[in-house]
Amino acid sequence: MTKRESFLGASATSQIIIGHYGNASALTEIEATLPPPGAGEIRVRHTAIGVNFVDIYHRTGLYRLPSLPAVLGVEAAGVVEALGPDVDTVRVGQRIAYAGPPAGSYASARNLRADRAIPLPDDVPDDAVASLLLRGITTHMLFAYVHPLKAGDTVLVHAAAGGLGLVLVQWAKSLGACVIGTVSSPAKAQLAIDHGLDHAIHYRDEDFVAAVMRLTDGQGVDYAIDGIGGKTLLDTLGSVRPYGMVASVGQVAADDSGPLDLSLLGPARSVALSRPGVFRFMTDLVRYREGAMATIRQLQAGLRPTIGAVLPLSEAAEAHRRLESGQTVGTLLLRP
Repeated sequence: MTKRESFLGASATSQIIIGHYGNASALTEIEATLPPPGAGEIRVRHTAIGVNFVDIYHRTGLYRLPSLPAVLGVEAAGVVEALGPDVDTVRVGQRIAYAGPPAGSYASARNLRADRAIPLPDDVPDDAVASLLLRGITTHMLFAYVHPLKAGDTVLVHAAAGGLGLVLVQWAKSLGACVIGTVSSPAKAQLAIDHGLDHAIHYRDEDFVAAVMRLTDGQGVDYAIDGIGGKTLLDTLGSVRPYGMVASVGQVAADDSGPLDLSLLGPARSVALSRPGVFRFMTDLVRYREGAMATIRQLQAGLRPTIGAVLPLSEAAEAHRRLESGQTVGTLLLRP
């Protein structure tokens, strides 16, 4: 029996599923059996699983999943355990990572389309890539497609000490930008500054729009990236220079700004607003792999992952509670 043949049977896996939309208590751990991978598929045994805010959107039903019950999670790293028919792009035993739909990474193992697997070089650890591959692809989309960032640009990043924020800060600095970030505490300000942030604004203590205008001599930033939504997004429109860009990439805020009055964009302000979706971006395999490789190159060049905590897979609900509380620093991982 060959090594490949020895892995072709069914395999046990632990999974975190939701049977209905709701709060963190909707997460349930079950034991399941994976069938052999089908044509064009691989089976990957996870070593590290990323936790993202989109997982919460899926859990609550803000972003509906195709059907329920469903396994949550859209990002992980692991080792290829089995190959389905007609797969020759990876090999059994190879380290890989992936990000994006379909959901299903909250599991000790899963079957996955082989074309979503990104082979990992030896100098990129599993935990590092699992903590920020989706965020890295998002950052690549934002800085290469939505508003091509260039040296000398000024960028505003909300939640600069969060999982996405720390990636945005470091990546923008690598491109020669000046980065202003909002934070909720002195400790988070120091963390973001340690990762390259030029100016930290304590949004609980001062009006961030006024602070941005002070820091930019009344001009506003070239580009603002907001994952908060609600009133924060509306206020952010006033922090951008004429003909600048605001990218709305999330809606953590419970309040909803409702339909947007176009007069908030212009003609007086003359700013652009984009609502880019990284899942839509990754439907193109060329863009997906391009973003993944850009992230790996950034890691190899010194991008530092900040992993706030590593919890057992069985404690996925606790990971969600921590992320929703707004008290997390950096990213959270689940360990199968």
